[in-house]
Amino acid sequence: MASSRDRQRKLARAKLDRQMARRAANLRRRRQIQAGVGAALILVLVVAGSAWALGAFDSDPKQNTDAAETCIWTPQDATANTNLKDVGTPATKDLPTDGTRTMTVTTNQGAPITAELNLTNSPCAAASIAHLASRSFYDNTTCHEITADGALRCGDPSGTGLGGPTYSFYDEELPTVPSASPSASPAPGQPPTYPKGTVAMISNPPGSNGSQFLLFFKDFTTTDPKFPVIGRVTGGLDVVEKIGALPTVDNGTGAKVKPSTDVTIQSLTVGEPVTGAAPSATGAPVSSPSAG
Repeated sequence: MASSRDRQRKLARAKLDRQMARRAANLRRRRQIQAGVGAALILVLVVAGSAWALGAFDSDPKQNTDAAETCIWTPQDATANTNLKDVGTPATKDLPTDGTRTMTVTTNQGAPITAELNLTNSPCAAASIAHLASRSFYDNTTCHEITADGALRCGDPSGTGLGGPTYSFYDEELPTVPSASPSASPAPGQPPTYPKGTVAMISNPPGSNGSQFLLFFKDFTTTDPKFPVIGRVTGGLDVVEKIGALPTVDNGTGAKVKPSTDVTIQSLTVGEPVTGAAPSATGAPVSSPSAG
């Protein structure tokens, strides 16, 4: 009797084991199918997302022809600074970024001063000066300061050092110096940071350039450059040197930096871009028949 019951139990257990094995196999198959469907769905979504990002589902597909902005002009508040003059802003796109443009500054102190503006390294400064020149912004203004660094400071219609257009732009080409410490002395034998004939922007505070620029009439070396270089004098350097030698008087704020004789910019013009290799912005100025 016991043997009969044992056989029944064994048969029942074997049947249960077979049922459990079939259920486990079915479960594995369902999981495999679900995993395969999930992977396929993810792949479809990835492909569809990529196609959508690339514009495959646009109703009116077209090529993006918008040019990237070359320069950004930051608005300045003329009500907060009444020395600013609104003459609009330059374009932000399709600006020349290769070669040079010739800037010609005619003063009441002699022959015109010419300079090459470097479009490769300073396209925004060149674009700004060209825009302002086209609006006669510089005409009949004074170069109001002979700086202690050996440069003639020009480009402020107010003559206060606070004037400019109603926009500003960032530094583009600050000279690099070998010393990492601003307090360290320049290394002997190093070329000047700003060679004579350098044209550079100047702003207050630094990095908010507008219209004011410097014409260096002597070498200036510093371990903490603050004036972004935009070009170099190519003619009339003797005129710049002559102006730099003028005595200076109080500018009304206690600083003895104003030329004793008014230095008036009668006109400032900027020529069309000339493509090709731009000259080194910090190189020696090109000599000219009028150079001293």
